[in-house]
Amino acid sequence: MNILESLKTAWQSIFANKLRSSLTMLGIIIGVSAVVLLVALGNGFQKSMQQTFENLGASALYVSGTTDKTVSIIRPLTFDDAQALADKSLAPSIALAAPTLSKGVSASYGNNNVNVQATGITPLIGEIKKYDLSAGRFITDQDLAARQNVVVLGWQTAQDLFGNQTAVGQTIRVAGGRYQVVGAVAKMGGFTGDSFILMPLTTMQSKISGGNNIQQIAVKAASPDQVDAAIAEITSIMRARHFIGSGASDDFQIRDMRDVLNQLQSQLAAFSFFLSSVGAISLLVGGIGIMNIMLVSVSERTREIGIRKAIGAKRRDILIQFLIEAAALSLSGGLIGLALALFFSLFLKNVAFGELTVGAQISAGIVILALAVSIGIGVISGTYPAFRAARLDPIESLRHE
Repeated sequence: MNILESLKTAWQSIFANKLRSSLTMLGIIIGVSAVVLLVALGNGFQKSMQQTFENLGASALYVSGTTDKTVSIIRPLTFDDAQALADKSLAPSIALAAPTLSKGVSASYGNNNVNVQATGITPLIGEIKKYDLSAGRFITDQDLAARQNVVVLGWQTAQDLFGNQTAVGQTIRVAGGRYQVVGAVAKMGGFTGDSFILMPLTTMQSKISGGNNIQQIAVKAASPDQVDAAIAEITSIMRARHFIGSGASDDFQIRDMRDVLNQLQSQLAAFSFFLSSVGAISLLVGGIGIMNIMLVSVSERTREIGIRKAIGAKRRDILIQFLIEAAALSLSGGLIGLALALFFSLFLKNVAFGELTVGAQISAGIVILALAVSIGIGVISGTYPAFRAARLDPIESLRHE
């Protein structure tokens, strides 16, 4: 018997017992669809993390005040601290340093009101963090020098205040003052979110927060391989400027985006392993079901096996026949599970994981892997029943009722 005849016989056997075959395939269907969706969501999560990492700056470091309550004296960050970090003679490994100051404010336009995070910035922040404008312009040095009442809106903030209207050129109220919208940022997503307002740092200090202090300094290393050197230079400069003696704890902290990405990837790996285990259990149950149904099939078709052997079929022919039937049964379940996964992935384009929005990313590799696993489970599960069928004695088989 050739392969094509074996395949034809296998499909006939499956369709001859539709209900039994469907129940047998159920474990494979659930397992394959679960694994494919989980892997696809994992890929989407990875892509979103990478996008967020790029938005925040691949070589970026963020200096802020410490949250360690054991530090007795915490000096606030100042604009002069940022200038010192940008001094090439003191920090050759640092390309840029941009101070920022944030505060929650109320913003309104007409009858639309929103509570949002307003951040005072300098134009240099655009060279560290990724702000793609959908309209208008960014904050300029002239805005900074003149303390202009101008703002750039995040995508979500623009949607909340203006909907489908054009935001650029309009005037909104922020913390009681009137500000002209000069730019709008394209949708960013990720942990950074899209609900924010950007304005000149000097405007934020003089008209909203008061004082000359800042909250954070965004630093860009001269190159990715100089990040560690930049961290050492930041530590040295900040300790000297804040009069921190030897052995004393720092009153500042440095957040390395590489560490953030590594932590997220570790969490993703653990999460994916746990969820994939659930799918693997379903596949195991499906494999056991296939083995069970193939043993039943061998028992039911004992006389048929005897007849085939009597007319010249070899053990190899019987073995291949039952292996192909098991693989075809499993592959059918895999194809149905894959179709369900593709269908549900259409509804999983914007899954919220905290501030991160994830979309299922099904690739050709996932499809090939799912089908290969399905066939593999069928072959493994059908091996014992196939060997049992192949070893049947033809004379005893013909006597079987």
